[in-house]
Amino acid sequence: MSIAQQSAKTAEVALFFRVLGDQTRLIIVQLLTFSDRRAGEIAEHLQLPQNAISYHLKQLRAVGLLRDRRSSADGRDVYYSVDQERLGALYRQAGVALQRDHADRWTAIDSATKLDRPLRLLFLCTHNSARSQFAEGIARRVGGAAVAAHSAGDTPNGLHPITSALLREWSIDPSDQMSKPLDTFAGQPFDYVITVCDRVREHCPTFPGEPQQLHWSIPDPTAAPEAERWAAFRAVRHEIDVRVRHLLRAQIPNADDNAANAA
Repeated sequence: MSIAQQSAKTAEVALFFRVLGDQTRLIIVQLLTFSDRRAGEIAEHLQLPQNAISYHLKQLRAVGLLRDRRSSADGRDVYYSVDQERLGALYRQAGVALQRDHADRWTAIDSATKLDRPLRLLFLCTHNSARSQFAEGIARRVGGAAVAAHSAGDTPNGLHPITSALLREWSIDPSDQMSKPLDTFAGQPFDYVITVCDRVREHCPTFPGEPQQLHWSIPDPTAAPEAERWAAFRAVRHEIDVRVRHLLRAQIPNADDNAANAA
């Protein structure tokens, strides 16, 4: 690595430390680690004025840690999320810069709670044809016997053929996955109920046992122009893969993180 390249990486790490050295920004990153939120929700949680939140979000964007996407349910809303891959890369880069043991600790997060049963996950979207189906299949593959993953939609219309093809591309058999209505799981307890669609989040049903409710604001790949549809599906599959793995690493120490992931 040239001196110029090394200097650039050092400057990037310094900016990373400076940005996350602020307690409010660190809390925002922690808040957005598993669930996407609107700026107003962040402000309400932190009890800070909107202009202060806007400032901190701008600082997080400057280092590439933050992503934003306009809601498909209400175009006036914007959902913010943490770019987990970018955060992991900067975390490892910081370890190298500090000359510490920079093994990939980001992929070895220990779970504070070890369940004596499979972790129950329910992924919800509108049609239960793509996003939630990707999440269900990937969670089953990565979590193995330690995960019981399910998915449903408020207006299910069948597993999309591209979803099926891309699951098979990663050696995930979709034959046991089918579109199901939300009421299929009415009354069942879950550890996590995760909405992967802005519309469903607005009227997500309640489930017994007070499960942790998360939201991932992910665009509907079926809405992409036909010429771009396969690329849109692949992008959604990739994002869901990153998010599912991040969630499971934090919950299941022995989650199989070596599942086939052919790009």
